Amino acid sequence: MRAKLFNNNLWLGFVLVALCLVPFVSSSKFLLTMLISVFLMAVYSMSYDLLLGYTGIVSFGHTIFFGLGAYSVGILLSKTKQPNLIWAAILIAVVGAAVIALIIGFLSLRVKDVYFSMITLAFAQLFFIISEKWSSFTGGGDGIAYVRVPTFFNDRVKFYFIALAFLAVMYLFLRRVVNSPFGRTLQAIRENEQRVESLGYNVLRYKLASLMISGCVAAMAGGLWTVLQKYVNTNVFAMDRTIDALLMTIVGGVGTLFGPIVGAGVITFAHEWLSSLSTQYPFLERWLLFFGILYIVIVMFFPKGILGTIRDKWRYKGGSRHAASDSKRRESVL
Repeated sequence: MRAKLFNNNLWLGFVLVALCLVPFVSSSKFLLTMLISVFLMAVYSMSYDLLLGYTGIVSFGHTIFFGLGAYSVGILLSKTKQPNLIWAAILIAVVGAAVIALIIGFLSLRVKDVYFSMITLAFAQLFFIISEKWSSFTGGGDGIAYVRVPTFFNDRVKFYFIALAFLAVMYLFLRRVVNSPFGRTLQAIRENEQRVESLGYNVLRYKLASLMISGCVAAMAGGLWTVLQKYVNTNVFAMDRTIDALLMTIVGGVGTLFGPIVGAGVITFAHEWLSSLSTQYPFLERWLLFFGILYIVIVMFFPKGILGTIRDKWRYKGGSRHAASDSKRRESVL
């Protein structure tokens, strides 16, 4: 019963309702901006979890798709000076991400494990170099200093609800993907790729589809990230952006989808809290060191991530209770 209760989505509904009430409880523009950032990074991390947690692919180049989305919106809106083209820009980003994912996947998914990771890292560095050198479009190292966005995005409350709806829709979409026969096949590939292939499945095709879906979701998150920041630079293609997605997924719980949302919230607020403390207390000037210690503590006490560990303990207690009741039932029969 407890395992079923944990899997029930009623608690997710309560979380969404609570988040919907935030703008009415607090008028802090800073808090709303922080939460918008959490929502967008959560979507980006969920897209990475589709690869890492459900397909068993470790990619060091996921930032490519996030950066494509960010620069697609930034370039189109800054060059045309037509803010209302934002949805066209995001559509272009999604199509571009699908094409790039198909090309990268076709070239790199034929190799496995660390070799694939190194190839994706090389592609990420290639896109980073292109974004720096193609200054006529990307602005070079300085990036695009100002991106004019539609006026309704300037209202933080409206943007907050758009970002929250985006997070909810992407979560439901990805959950539908992983719970479908396609998603079950991806999980089987993660567990035993050779066996799946021996059963007649085209493993490469499934991996390509997973990479394309993941890339498209990440591109949408990157596009809205540019809208939030109102500028874009080469940092969106930096290795740090992929590491962010990896850490948020691990901290929250790999293979849970909701875990990356928790991880995005924990890491974003911890980052902001520690950096603000460093301005008040000089001994915290090296606050990144404490940030690293926080990661170590989470990994030690939550080996499967925050949500993954809690879920396993909840199921274990529920299983123990069912086992005890079954034992008593058998004893009464005897």
